[in-house]
Amino acid sequence: MEALAYRAGDGPGVVVFAPPVTISCAMATTVSQWLDDTVQPLARGHFGRELSRLQVGGGYECRRRNRSTAGPVSEHATGQALDIFAFVVGDERSGGSRVVVEKPAGLVQDRFLKSVRQSACGAFATSLGPGSDTAHANHLHVDIQPRRSAASRFCQ
Repeated sequence: MEALAYRAGDGPGVVVFAPPVTISCAMATTVSQWLDDTVQPLARGHFGRELSRLQVGGGYECRRRNRSTAGPVSEHATGQALDIFAFVVGDERSGGSRVVVEKPAGLVQDRFLKSVRQSACGAFATSLGPGSDTAHANHLHVDIQPRRSAASRFCQ
């Protein structure tokens, strides 16, 4: 996937994935809804600009959780997970902002990331980021791993 369309106030917009990533159709749908319903409004509210790009790394990759040699298979192995390293709001060349998950620059970026992380807990079955464990210290991991109860979430 190279980009997702969203509803903007003045017509359709696009969020680019850099680099392009492979994820399942179900994951793409969930990410699209989350961006449209929550992340775009948060970007507009915090920065007065649209989210334009996600710096990602890790969509489909056949491996075990946390790159371990044993244990359960990661949701990345099914294409149902995405790792986000940064959010780009507006055009960086004309006053836009790059919000790095690992190290936000200032109070506004910190509040934006906290809001995004909280919203991810409702949109995805799993949401892990800095502070959860060392494997997720520099990015936001989201996935749609089915749980015993559709209402249960794993959010750290």
